[in-house]
Amino acid sequence: MTGSVDATLDDAAEVFTTARRRLFGIAYRMLGSAAEAEDVVQETWVRWQTTDRSVVVNPQAFLTTAATRLAINVLQSARSRRETYVGPWLPEPVDTSEDPTLGAERAEALDVALLMLLERLTPTERAAYVLREAFGYAYPEIARIVGVSPAATRQLVSRARKHLASERRHEVDATVRRELLAAFLAAARAGDVERLEQLLAEDAVSRVDSNGGIKHVARVAVVGRAKVARVLSSFAETFWANTSVFPLMLNGEAAFGFERDGELFGVLSITASDQGVQEALWQMNPEKLELLRRAREGRAAPEGSS
Repeated sequence: MTGSVDATLDDAAEVFTTARRRLFGIAYRMLGSAAEAEDVVQETWVRWQTTDRSVVVNPQAFLTTAATRLAINVLQSARSRRETYVGPWLPEPVDTSEDPTLGAERAEALDVALLMLLERLTPTERAAYVLREAFGYAYPEIARIVGVSPAATRQLVSRARKHLASERRHEVDATVRRELLAAFLAAARAGDVERLEQLLAEDAVSRVDSNGGIKHVARVAVVGRAKVARVLSSFAETFWANTSVFPLMLNGEAAFGFERDGELFGVLSITASDQGVQEALWQMNPEKLELLRRAREGRAAPEGSS
């Protein structure tokens, strides 16, 4: 009997493992938090492990539905927490150097700028958009997952597309953005106001997410080319002292990480248009860097170490 139970759990684990990356990709896009997405994946595993799997006709559909509905629940409860968040909120970055699409058919709804815009959608709109645009689910499948009719699902996705299209700027291609990012970082490290103003769009914005945990960091977004340039220049000498900078691939886009005394303490990404750098996004919340920090430490650990 014990052997039979073990074999059944092994089968369950195998099915779950094949879906795990996709489930994480769905939950992360919906929540903008790698830590919360991991929690959703773990809770999905618990549900899969404890359900009567003999009556489940389509295990992958069961897992997707469970993860999506759990993420919707988290989103609904997260709104009150976001209202008490100190300073700008930015998504938790994820390393996509080995999985550029993060478990999806394509990288849609993965970059930081779009994740921020997704915050403005309702939880159900967000779920429908992510399942359709990133994972290619058919409308009837999405309807079953989110619990509405196929017609209502089409309306959810259409409404989400229109809302996002009205908010998104025409961005430059990846090569140009990467070049702008490198030039912007060099100017910021040098405190070169004139060069920064040349690189920034007129209505540029700088946002720092530290959840109020870092002194002398703006708790509101800094807006406007001249103001952003002056602010970045004013703390260049102290901020960049003894700081190591290295390239990263985060959320499918080029970014830079910062270390001091061998410890990751921040990452920088940008959005850009043909006008220049539109947004400088500085993630410096230690909690949101923890998974990235652990991943880097894991890769740096010598082979055979524990």
